[in-house]
Amino acid sequence: MDFSLSEEQQLLKDSIEKFVSSDYDFEARRDLVNSDLGYSEAHWNMFAELGWLGMGFSEEDGGYGGSASDIMVIMQAFGKGLVIEPFLANCILAGGAISELASASQKDSLLASIIGGEQQMALAYAEKQARYNIANCLSRAEKNGDGYVLNGAKIAVLNGGNADTILVLARTSGDQNDKAGLSLFAVPSNTEGLERARYTTVDGFTGADIKLSNVSLPASALVGEEGAAFEALERVMDRACIAVCAEALGNMETLLIKTVEYSKTRKQFGFTLSFFQALQHRMAEMFIECQQAQSMLLMAAMKFDASAEDASTAVSAAKARIGQAAKRVGQEAVQLHGGMGVTDELDVGHYFKRLTIIDALFGNSDYHLKRYTAAMG
Repeated sequence: MDFSLSEEQQLLKDSIEKFVSSDYDFEARRDLVNSDLGYSEAHWNMFAELGWLGMGFSEEDGGYGGSASDIMVIMQAFGKGLVIEPFLANCILAGGAISELASASQKDSLLASIIGGEQQMALAYAEKQARYNIANCLSRAEKNGDGYVLNGAKIAVLNGGNADTILVLARTSGDQNDKAGLSLFAVPSNTEGLERARYTTVDGFTGADIKLSNVSLPASALVGEEGAAFEALERVMDRACIAVCAEALGNMETLLIKTVEYSKTRKQFGFTLSFFQALQHRMAEMFIECQQAQSMLLMAAMKFDASAEDASTAVSAAKARIGQAAKRVGQEAVQLHGGMGVTDELDVGHYFKRLTIIDALFGNSDYHLKRYTAAMG
């Protein structure tokens, strides 16, 4: 089986890595994190011009690729540079939900604005009581004439503070944990009754908690068919898991390189750290963790692209294993750098923070291990 990248994927990988090495140094990233927007609008426009924002969508949807393998290439390269721009929130989560659910006319308007970089979007699905269960939804959308009235609250909405349009998951029928009866609505962020509490997460990204109080929407705000959002969003979450696993792999590979380089220059007891065999073994184990993570990621992406019956099981296996690897590699990198490994001035601690958050996104290692074992019987 051929695991090599296609010519187009290799060109994509090279272009992103060139951007990271030349235009995305750590100090520049810190300035972006501390800015009002939380990312670079100029970078985002460049992503659109180069076609990166359209790589996650099929040609039928106006994109240039659409495979999980394409997303894997992008996110792994972004992970190496700790890229802060909201690609995950726009192109994987919100864009993925629109691609799965929306009508042709809705795709023409909503997806085109994402691919062109003209509009920021966010997917609001998580609630405080849900614990990674999409179906556990208390937000409700009640029929009101020709439209709907939304009430409820969402937490940890990635890019929620910057989004022009927020895709809100709400229950149009059924009880709290029913898989049927969930619908998705496109809500402009300036709609009366929608409140946002914006914040910066520990890894430097932006999020928001959202409250909906008697938000009136026209029937056209419904994305796709009423009550049929659950299965589509499960596929979106699986794809998002592949994306963040690829980002984690890029993080881990960078931490390994930085740790090895540091061990060759830092001296202790008159010798460089790389001289000590016990530390050599620890760095060798970091390398093994990265290789195993890459294998698990490739398996998940290929099964997802092939629409294999066990694709979701493979995704959970990868998410659980890569979450464990991320913890191991991140902790070793911090410890081998000593106290400076957790200072704000050194990028190592920031990679570790991102890996910690990635483990929690879309279900942590424990959640996906349980999901995997349940699927395996």
